Amino acid sequence: MRPPKTKPGLGALALLGAGLWLLLGGGERGAQEAAERLPVLRARIVEVIDGDTARALVAGREQSVRYIGVDTPESAIPGQEPECFGKKAARINRRLVLGERIRLRFGRERRDAYGRLLAYVRAGETFVNAELVRRGYARTLEIAPNDEHAPMFARLQQRAANSARGLWAAC
Repeated sequence: MRPPKTKPGLGALALLGAGLWLLLGGGERGAQEAAERLPVLRARIVEVIDGDTARALVAGREQSVRYIGVDTPESAIPGQEPECFGKKAARINRRLVLGERIRLRFGRERRDAYGRLLAYVRAGETFVNAELVRRGYARTLEIAPNDEHAPMFARLQQRAANSARGLWAAC
């Protein structure tokens, strides 16, 4: 015997409506939080801040993105001279990502103390975080719990240093 068909209750309908509202962008904070739970987000880089930070259009909203696992010399601190190789690191980052449609994949910690998204960045087939280290424009920066690619970045850094690439030859 089949149970009788029932209509969804008001609570179920309210929950469904709220979910759709958030999914379709009805609440900026809710949409942002929902987007951050996704394993991969597509975005477009609209500005490069320096060698390891950019501004991206993510789900219709500009957000700062800090690349996980890498650290480039500073090039954009107001009132300070750029560090050795800082301008070159910013320039190569600009060439790799500016105007590009990218994919952001997050680590376990999604934001840093400055509110920036923390992400692994891919532009086409290029893994940008790794490419910066491989070419000698960045050093590794291992901060748990976002350390998934730390062993690979360490190997790339060692090869760049051994080959005197980029900052390893200049600084």
